[in-house]
Amino acid sequence: MNLESIYTYRDATHADIEQLKQLGLASYGKYAPNLTADNLEKLQHGMASDKTWLDVLAIAKSFLCVYKDKIVAMAFIVPRGNAWEFFENEWSYIRLVGVHPLHEGRGLAKALTQRCIDHAISSGERVIALHTSEQMKAARHIYERLGFKILRELEPRLGMKYWLYTLEIEG
Repeated sequence: MNLESIYTYRDATHADIEQLKQLGLASYGKYAPNLTADNLEKLQHGMASDKTWLDVLAIAKSFLCVYKDKIVAMAFIVPRGNAWEFFENEWSYIRLVGVHPLHEGRGLAKALTQRCIDHAISSGERVIALHTSEQMKAARHIYERLGFKILRELEPRLGMKYWLYTLEIEG
């Protein structure tokens, strides 16, 4: 059986918030051993908060990967005009890429990131940004292979080094 055929892709809805919270906790929870208790609490609070998901669903195009009616991977692309922290107003940006640990290594994060890129291109975006940490080696590898370049190092978050990446879209 083709591995790709066991997964389906769709948009997120508000009815998915509980599954998104669980996926966020599972996919980002693997970094727990590298976090202080305070930083782990911040991470868990953010992932478990309805506000996190309501805010992102209000402005982003969502891409979900589903396996047997369970959301196992996610990515969101926010269009330009929604500046946030270090993301400039004229940039689109990718947020909350996550894959359930049981489904890692199957190309899901890359497929969802590519869907974000394709959506940005078809929407006329000029720059896609994202941020990622030193702990997310596999994610950094994916982003760099897809053409993202480090723009600069960011202030530490959750006690870790973070970088701001951008991908300029030719037009």
